[in-house]
Amino acid sequence: MMRQIFIRFILFFLLLIPFTAAIAATETYTIDPNHSYVLWHISHFGFSNPSGKWMVHGTLTLDADKPENSKVNITIPVADIVTGIPELDKHLKSKLFFDVAQFPTATFVSDKVILISKKSAKVKGILTLHGVSKPVTLSVKLNKMGENPISNKMSVGFSATTQIKRSDFNINALSPGLGNNIDLSIEVEAYKEKT
Repeated sequence: MMRQIFIRFILFFLLLIPFTAAIAATETYTIDPNHSYVLWHISHFGFSNPSGKWMVHGTLTLDADKPENSKVNITIPVADIVTGIPELDKHLKSKLFFDVAQFPTATFVSDKVILISKKSAKVKGILTLHGVSKPVTLSVKLNKMGENPISNKMSVGFSATTQIKRSDFNINALSPGLGNNIDLSIEVEAYKEKT
C-alpha cells in the first residue's frame, strides 16, 4: 500500500514539473506609463512634419521559451494628446480629427509575433482608433531586459515603428494637404512586480 502511494506521488510530481515550468516561462509585465509612449509625425502641406505624443499603458505577456507566443495589449488615451501647442491639442481633440468626446481611447492588441532575430520581430495586431479596427504590423526591437537600477524590478524595453493611413480610420480632415501617411515611433518600458 505504501509503495503504491509512493509511486503515485512520484508520478504526480513528474507530471507537475513541465506544468510548473510552463507557468514560469510565461510572465506578465506592466507597461510603465511614465516611460512608454506613441509619437506620431504627419506632413503639414509639405512644409514641415509636426508631431504629437500619447503616453500609454497596458500589459506584456512574455514567453521566454517561445517568444513567438508573447502578447501585448496597449491602451492609448487619445484624449491626453500632447503637441506642445495647447490650441492645436484642442483642435485635434475636436470632431474634425480624433473626436475624443466619442472616442477617448485607442487600443492595440497583438495576435501574432514573427521573430526576425534574437532582438527583433514583426508584431501583428489590431489597432482600434476613432471607432475603426484595422490590422497593423509593428517592427519591434528589444532594447534591454534586466533589473532596473531605480526600481529594482525586472524590466524590459522595446522600440517599435510603423506607418498607418489616417483615412483608414475615417480621419480625413484637410486632405490631401495634410498628409495621409502617419509615421509612428513607439517606446515601451515594462516591469514585473516582485513576488
